[in-house]
Amino acid sequence: MKVSQKGLYALQAMMMLARHYQQGAIKIRDIAYEETLPEKFLELILLELKNARMVESVRGAKGGYQLRRAPSEIRLSEIIRLIDGPLAPFGDAESLRALIDRDLPHRGLYQVFLQVRDAAAKILESTTLADIVNEPESQGGNKKRNRKKSESGVLPMLVHGNKGMHEN
Repeated sequence: MKVSQKGLYALQAMMMLARHYQQGAIKIRDIAYEETLPEKFLELILLELKNARMVESVRGAKGGYQLRRAPSEIRLSEIIRLIDGPLAPFGDAESLRALIDRDLPHRGLYQVFLQVRDAAAKILESTTLADIVNEPESQGGNKKRNRKKSESGVLPMLVHGNKGMHEN
């Protein structure tokens, strides 16, 4: 499965807002700093999340962004579908089913692709922000960032658009 850089930033921002749920609005600058995200790009992402009614903005000196619903009510699939479209690199389920019916010589291949898509969708639809921010290793801000940098060899396979890494 491929997640765009924009999708990854959206997930990281939403995780940060989930960690601070019911603690008031968080300024874009603070989200960008804590998650090491580009502030201008983050503004566009948060606007998209706001238009989808996942986050809300608060005006004023204590303004910023906060989750509109509890982290336990926001599924990863919602965020990824909003930012990146279909959950799987093989297209949506309807397209795959049509190929299974239409392209008989390759039916088995498309059935496998559909199973992969369904498995990825099931995991993302059953995982909420609360599930991933409540894990012990998700706590601890800087430790998380340091670990992410040391595991950067895995991340490019997941992030769409990195040149030279598993392009299909």
